[in-house]
Amino acid sequence: MTRPQFPEIAWSGSGTGPRILAINPWIFDFAAFNVWSRPVGLLACLDMLRGAGATVALMDCLDRTWENVKWPKPGKYATGHYPKEELPLPDELSFMDRRYSRYGLPRDVVREALASLDPAPDAVMVSSIMTYWYPGALDALSMAAELWPDAPRLLGGGYATLCSEHAEQHADTDLILKGSLEIPANWAALWNRLGHPAPPLPDNAGLSLALDLYNAPRYAPILGSRGCPFTCEYCASHALYPGFTQGDPESILASIMAEYDRGVRDFAFYDDALLVNPDRWLWPVLDAITKKQLDLRLHTPNAMHIRRLSPEVCQRLKAAGLHTVRLGLETTDFDHRHDVKLTRQEWEDGARNLVEAGFDLDDIGVYILFGLPGQNLDNVKDAVQHVRAFGFRPHLAHYTPIPGSPMFEEACKASPYPLADDPLFQNNSIWPCVTGGFNWDAARRWKMLLHGE
Repeated sequence: MTRPQFPEIAWSGSGTGPRILAINPWIFDFAAFNVWSRPVGLLACLDMLRGAGATVALMDCLDRTWENVKWPKPGKYATGHYPKEELPLPDELSFMDRRYSRYGLPRDVVREALASLDPAPDAVMVSSIMTYWYPGALDALSMAAELWPDAPRLLGGGYATLCSEHAEQHADTDLILKGSLEIPANWAALWNRLGHPAPPLPDNAGLSLALDLYNAPRYAPILGSRGCPFTCEYCASHALYPGFTQGDPESILASIMAEYDRGVRDFAFYDDALLVNPDRWLWPVLDAITKKQLDLRLHTPNAMHIRRLSPEVCQRLKAAGLHTVRLGLETTDFDHRHDVKLTRQEWEDGARNLVEAGFDLDDIGVYILFGLPGQNLDNVKDAVQHVRAFGFRPHLAHYTPIPGSPMFEEACKASPYPLADDPLFQNNSIWPCVTGGFNWDAARRWKMLLHGE
């Protein structure tokens, strides 16, 4: 399968319902790197809307989309850089000594493609993933308003859900969807705004993704569950999706096979709690992959829970083709943790089990939280050195103060910035809860420590 030529954007659906265009906007930030990124929430919306009779199209500003558009060469396992255009710093972040850019397709390219879309959409749906990326969502909404002033504009995603008051004040939108589209009130509100009675929700709503809207993809997400059964203090998972729902193995495997048959070989798990109740769907899917001898690579960019890495679990993951392993250690101060309780013995057992299962040390990365409110950074240094002693790669997971997380109020008290007033200050690149904030000298020292220098 090949990508179309610019500026083609295809409609997909039965042709009898309303035409809904979805836009995954640009990233506005100090840095961005594509680690198997897909807007799974937006793709779930498109799948359920198409299943309910709508005709849908996707403009993903973070995907190459067209064959005759320049894009950085992919790196290891289909990850890689985005195109970027440097922008002036927002006034709120003028204190930062870093370059600020728009990442993704050039803005004029996106606008020209949207302007040529025929027929025009009846409605436009814009996603918003990280709260502090909202300038991209606002820009996409403004562009849609300029091109199709009579088409309703809908805003959903993390920013819309967690910072709805800010969105109501600043977004040029007709409807803000807080939480998942399959929530009955959201589903009814969307169809009411389109002037249609709400049809029944399709089967597997919220877990089935419209991945076929990507042409010639190099990677694909696997979504086996929504939500998380744990309540870590720094996480807003429960605010975004209060429950924990797991899919059925047949549907998940069918999605993998559909992408595999299109040439995809790199698959990334998007689950927050991948190893919880693995008999429900994970083991049947991995067993089928192993039985079919599929030549694919599996990746876990979201950290796996270390305490669940028994010898059997590690062996089954390895046999099915897991390549990229990410673990959530957080800290080696095991008596003062902000997440699910983990003992030193459980950490050491899990680490040993991975190595004994045959995983390459270079493919095992360990996340260590950095920049928590009131955090003793000496503990972070100890954790980095501890991880390196195992031969693993330590990664600093910079703390993001997220509205709706249990720790957010504490973060607001610890930070010199008005975190609750403007989501731009929630950007982890400014080190919002670190005394003195971001500075290049400290950043270089941490980089050297991570590399054992």
